[in-house]
Amino acid sequence: MQKGYLGVDIGSISTKGVIIDENNKIIAEKYLWTEGDPINAVKNVVNSLKEQVKDKNIKVRAVGTTGSARKLIGTILNAQVIKNEITAHAIGTLSIYPDVRTIFEIGGQDSKIILIEDGIVVDYAMNTLCAAGTGSFLSSQAKRLGLQVEQFGEFALQSKNPTKIAARCTVFAESDLVHKAQIGHKKEDIIAGLCKAVVTNYLNNVGKGKKIKSPIVFQGGVSKNIGVIKAFEDETGEKIYVDKYAHLMGALGVAMLAKNSGKEQNFDFDIAEMHFETRGVECAKCANNCEIICIYKNDHLVDAWGNKCDNGAVV
Repeated sequence: MQKGYLGVDIGSISTKGVIIDENNKIIAEKYLWTEGDPINAVKNVVNSLKEQVKDKNIKVRAVGTTGSARKLIGTILNAQVIKNEITAHAIGTLSIYPDVRTIFEIGGQDSKIILIEDGIVVDYAMNTLCAAGTGSFLSSQAKRLGLQVEQFGEFALQSKNPTKIAARCTVFAESDLVHKAQIGHKKEDIIAGLCKAVVTNYLNNVGKGKKIKSPIVFQGGVSKNIGVIKAFEDETGEKIYVDKYAHLMGALGVAMLAKNSGKEQNFDFDIAEMHFETRGVECAKCANNCEIICIYKNDHLVDAWGNKCDNGAVV
């Protein structure tokens, strides 16, 4: 029986899962849209991973979760490790690029930069509440142009004269895009301009004040866009490395952390068939009026969080 380790990265837009072996090799993977339902998304990921390893004599011995819904999903999966995205992405990236100095990451609704020295995270930053320059921003502009976002990269590379797009704000960018299209700018020039605007916005906001050093690794869903990769290389003057698992780095990293946690126990894939439900209740036992999030498994309360004092302790 071969040991495996499960890592799940639950984001606002996408949910990723991997199973690795004892040598950190990915032996099963799944990427799908969260669609506002992280519990159901994770069930689908787990079921897919189960199918991929059912004939491989794999026994999953530890689970890790990361991403915006890491605590919720960690509770559901009885995870041994629940870790923030910065650590998970750094660990996953270092396993493939041990000399990495800078990590660019652009996801569906957030983006981050991670600076590494001698294999240790020394600084990082994340975007603000504005979604300008993220995957969802590009997706919405693709729809406006009548394209699939997967086509963006190829169109961008056809451009000889990228259109200048104001991308400091999604609202301004959309109005600027419409205006440029109406006055006759070519579609490929507008798309190349959007890719450049994403990069400019990222470097001027997320990367502001950061000393970017090579090697630079680009990851997250937007790293699959070759137009954005080229724009990053043009702006930084450096080679940008994108791994085939660039969209899975958080899941890979947290799977490795679970493997090294020393808290092994058998994982039951059938957990995906159980009924989970979250319920929000407002605690009125003090002036904080905390909103307590309770999670139930088959109608049994298994965890709760959100209370700022012991008055609101539910479990």
